[in-house]
Amino acid sequence: MNLLFTKKRVASALILMGALGVVLLFSFGFRSEKTPNYHSAEDMKMFQAAVATNLPLGSNDLFTGSGKCAGCHGHDPTEYAGFTEGGWDVNVADFWRSSIMANSAKDPLWRAKVSHEVAVNPDHQLELENKCTACHAPLGNFNHAYNEEDHYTMAMLVSDSLGLDGVSCVACHQQSPRDIGTTFSGELAFVEDTVYGPHGGPEDDIPLFGQPMTSFVGYEPLYSEHISESETCAGCHTLITATADLEGNLTGGKYVEQATYHEWLNSVYADNTDPMGQECQGCHMPRIDEGVVISSNYIFLQPRTPYSLHTMVGANTFMLTMFKNNMDELGIAATEEQLDSTIAYTMDMLQNQSVDLALEESYYEEDTLAFTVTLLNKAGHKFPSGYPARRAFIEFIATDDEGNELMRSGVIQDDYEVEGQDELYEPHYDVITNNDQVQIYEQVVSDVEGNPTTVLERMDHLIKDNRLAPIGFSSDHQVYDTTLVAGLALSDENWNKIDGVEGSGSDVVTYKIAMNGYEGSVNVSAKLYYQSVPPKWLEEMFSYDTPEIEWFQEKYLEQGAAPVLVQEQSVVSVVDLVQNRALSDIKVYPNPSTQGFVNIQSKDTRITNVSVYDMRGQLISSTPLNGVFYRVDLPDTPGTYLVVIDTPKGQKVERILRW
Repeated sequence: MNLLFTKKRVASALILMGALGVVLLFSFGFRSEKTPNYHSAEDMKMFQAAVATNLPLGSNDLFTGSGKCAGCHGHDPTEYAGFTEGGWDVNVADFWRSSIMANSAKDPLWRAKVSHEVAVNPDHQLELENKCTACHAPLGNFNHAYNEEDHYTMAMLVSDSLGLDGVSCVACHQQSPRDIGTTFSGELAFVEDTVYGPHGGPEDDIPLFGQPMTSFVGYEPLYSEHISESETCAGCHTLITATADLEGNLTGGKYVEQATYHEWLNSVYADNTDPMGQECQGCHMPRIDEGVVISSNYIFLQPRTPYSLHTMVGANTFMLTMFKNNMDELGIAATEEQLDSTIAYTMDMLQNQSVDLALEESYYEEDTLAFTVTLLNKAGHKFPSGYPARRAFIEFIATDDEGNELMRSGVIQDDYEVEGQDELYEPHYDVITNNDQVQIYEQVVSDVEGNPTTVLERMDHLIKDNRLAPIGFSSDHQVYDTTLVAGLALSDENWNKIDGVEGSGSDVVTYKIAMNGYEGSVNVSAKLYYQSVPPKWLEEMFSYDTPEIEWFQEKYLEQGAAPVLVQEQSVVSVVDLVQNRALSDIKVYPNPSTQGFVNIQSKDTRITNVSVYDMRGQLISSTPLNGVFYRVDLPDTPGTYLVVIDTPKGQKVERILRW
């Protein structure tokens, strides 16, 4: 029998098999001489090798390489399995292979950082390398432990094809549901000869067909709800490390290097009774409703729905680009087109699913024009999250009619550093009044002597953590000890609070511009940037010489560390000294509004009418008034609205963000 079917032959075979009444038998996994495998076991091996294209086909005592999985869950040349009805190839292997997860053991920054940590504390080499490979090379590390061998090292990894398979298929699907979500820092538990998936559950009308996986790969496929839950991510996405002093002595202290899973727990998204409830997989493995046949080679299999795309993207376009620029040297088992696709998915997540930005004129008072930049975190964890190098910052620029700068804050320089930032670290701001103040969302950690450090094993306590909190984040939550806020954000009433109530997931930064008597147009732009690996973070590491650091430094300098634009907005204001002074006593609050209304209050100026418009200029409401305090309702639909306030002294216009 030929290895490949045409679409026509597939369709004909399906009709014939339906007529024979054998589909139900095969769906339950019974084996008979009539089972229509379209090739022999030997052909299956050849097919797997062809589909795998540099993915490992071997097995060790506990795991199997992704190449074997790709034999059935990779690209199907017949375009039967792994395709939507519209012809979109969504096969598991090709989406996954260009992800950060697939290449976690080949990540050159990770390798350089491990060598840096070992160079700082060489006596800790075995423990450091064993801990780091637990999450970045689990198929090698945990097979080593399965065989009761101590310390899986970087030297072992470089010649271990399954270790180099990164966070491979079975690194997730072979995780035990027992105690999941209660162990962290790479303490994972795996089962033998079993893989878990999201299909075949008690409410699934289509039973599992497990015979091919059992026969060819040696796994029994089972349904388990944990594979679709955030707890499966918890073991590696909360990392607590031991602290050492500057002489390398362990202090007995612990530091939470990253706690993405716990940040999710401390959010509205972890509440499955809330309309906003969402598992990690819901964003990082988005579901499509089209039915997809999930395994090739068996033409009677029925489509499964919903189907999760194995994009597994976060925000790290920097490393994905480094993978693409150095594919051969790093041994990346993906094509440029696949990497481009993953980069595009990552950009979409950054720009459309991470943070909203609103720029508003706030007031003119005493020759000062004020604007607010409001950020809303839409991610299910802090933004940025994960590896502590990551940061986001606001660029704010205001110019006059002739293009002369009235204020500039947060401008990136040619060396990819932020202009005006403090040499040690930039504090958190509620109000920014000059060019040397920059709002940077980041975590800054000190060693035991109180000095900022980027050596992970020397991290002792937080100096600053003002990263944007997720919606619902609270200092009263039981996991707050692993998701601490530190520095001046703690005293900022606009950070994660509205009207003093925690959980907004937002921050409001006010920029005050000294006008010095200027009248005319003021052009203002605000941009939020994200930077995976800032130069400042690498200074300590680049002071050491190891082959891994030297390689990464060369490629880093070649590629550059340009930040990624997440959101931007521009406004034009007109400064009329007489009118602005006359109307400066009118305040409109809260902004943003989450309750569906705003208060309008004046000290002396009589308000005669308030109108609400949408951003297309359509009138929503208009109310004649005669007083100094009013509550005005906004539409139920979230968005930006214009509130126009009429007074005998003139008209005041406020942009209001309705959440």
